[in-house]
Amino acid sequence: MRNDDAKRLVPRLAVLRLAHAHDLPLPRYETDGAAGLDLLAAVDAGKPVRLEPGARALVPCGIVIALPEGHEGQVRPRSGLALKHGITVLNAPGTIDEDYRGEVSVLLVNLGERAFEVVRGTRIAQLVIAPVARVTACETKMLTTTARGARGYGSTGT
Repeated sequence: MRNDDAKRLVPRLAVLRLAHAHDLPLPRYETDGAAGLDLLAAVDAGKPVRLEPGARALVPCGIVIALPEGHEGQVRPRSGLALKHGITVLNAPGTIDEDYRGEVSVLLVNLGERAFEVVRGTRIAQLVIAPVARVTACETKMLTTTARGARGYGSTGT
């Protein structure tokens, strides 16, 4: 815990560990400056998940969480898995809504050239907790104009 944590209120993430994750540690930050908590694979020790090139799998993490009010969980890839093995989160960033109370799972895909085995306890993704701004959609007849206007994909250069 960083020294300045004592000076500010740190939101708490309630975590319920499921039976099939009884021996796995809770999500944690690996360094003091890390933005994401590591999510671990809670697969059967004797049955790793084998991801062939191009294959995808929903990998359980063995936890249920209760996010702080007004927050979301963003499930993001781990850069080392992406660089070394081509493993990434298919719907990155995946969103965990504040009111979701099911098991946290990660949708992994193998974009690499070789098969990859997800074994029990593998750090498969990061969970970033972020505040969410909620809005009310209001229909209008006209929007304000901007210098960019409707110019979209690639309009600001490469």
